[in-house]
Amino acid sequence: MANVTAAMVKDLRERTGAGMMDCKTALTETNADLEAAVDWLRKKGLSKAAKKSGRIAAEGLVAAAVSGTDGVLIEVNSETDFVARNEEFQKLVRGIAAVALKRGLNDVETLKGAAYPSGGSVAEALANAIATIGENMNLRRAARVHVARGAVGHYVHNAFGEGLGKIGVLVGLESSGKTEVLARLARLIALQVAAANPLAIDAAGLDPNVVAREKSVLAEKNAGKPAHVLDKIIESGLKTYYKEVCLIDQPSIHAEHGGKTIGQILKETEGAAGAPIALKDFARFALGEGIERQEDGTG
Repeated sequence: MANVTAAMVKDLRERTGAGMMDCKTALTETNADLEAAVDWLRKKGLSKAAKKSGRIAAEGLVAAAVSGTDGVLIEVNSETDFVARNEEFQKLVRGIAAVALKRGLNDVETLKGAAYPSGGSVAEALANAIATIGENMNLRRAARVHVARGAVGHYVHNAFGEGLGKIGVLVGLESSGKTEVLARLARLIALQVAAANPLAIDAAGLDPNVVAREKSVLAEKNAGKPAHVLDKIIESGLKTYYKEVCLIDQPSIHAEHGGKTIGQILKETEGAAGAPIALKDFARFALGEGIERQEDGTG
């Protein structure tokens, strides 16, 4: 049996909001498998925040750059938050985003090898900044959203300056409609993505494994009920889940929309735009998500 440590219990508690003893029991029952323990708590109805993300564990900046029907996001990490406020670092991040936008790049290794405006490559510009500023830095990831016609909107949360912040979002709307209408709508949806963090545009875009996992949780949580009742519970539960994680099905975060979904708002805006509108793609970067902070051993 795997050893359940206090750090594991603390991590599970922060992710789920469940009690310490419940977290310890969940880890013991699942052989210290964190993801399985999250599901165990959900099945027992003990998780208060099963979808809560882990704490951001890296510093630096996310940058968004958009031009017409093209947009890019990049994330550049640093060791401390102080560097994010450094003008030279901000200039570097903007410069890398500009290169990615101009070249239409979303592959990190290709981007690192691309020419940087001041000379040399992006990788060399990073190396020079490391030597000058004195902290390790890393171009971690890049994303691109492109539409053949229409608009790409963006939003940056916790902004340090134009196009720089802690969360960056791109939204691509495909349409032959009025550009100004599409641009406003794309930004509105970008605000939605930043706040609600959807996993996909619609249910068809979800990872089948994610849907299967949700079905399993619903089935085990309602074990013992007749099959026809269980099927209805799972169907209803999935509809609720889709409203949480599918962008088209999410109710707008803006009070003036009266709870209308993003899909409804898209349809209603087609009249003002003068053409059908398709939500083609979106990208969302939150600084440091998925990176574990190294413990310093203090405290």
